[in-house]
Amino acid sequence: MREFRYILLFILGVFFISFSGCSKKDYTKEPAKMHWDRDMCERCKMAISERKFAVEGVDEKGRVYKFDDIGCLILWNKLEHPEVRFKKIWITDAKSGEWIDAKKAFYTTNSITPMGYGFAAHKNRPKSGEIIDFNEVKRRVEKIGK
Repeated sequence: MREFRYILLFILGVFFISFSGCSKKDYTKEPAKMHWDRDMCERCKMAISERKFAVEGVDEKGRVYKFDDIGCLILWNKLEHPEVRFKKIWITDAKSGEWIDAKKAFYTTNSITPMGYGFAAHKNRPKSGEIIDFNEVKRRVEKIGK
């Protein structure tokens, strides 16, 4: 009987340890890992390879959607999946490749981007060129997509 208890405790311990590491990450605090050249854009289905324009949207349930261009995220959300509510949008800084909050970023309008929308995100305000905010990027992309 004593051996049965030890076996049962061992099994329960292994079970507890196995599943305690399965807690879901909060991708509103840090972006999900991007698998460059393997992850596919949700909208255009191209491999995401350009590290200066990648975008991730995190919905209210914590699901991560990946895109190769900010324009793809905006049009995918507006035209194809308006039911998805993004709790957080990450975008890579065009100079450093660092993930930044897309809604707080500064955008330039004359970049060569993967899908040709032309918007590049910057953590710090660039010194030259037309500078716009996220809402203006969204407005312009939606106008293009009609």
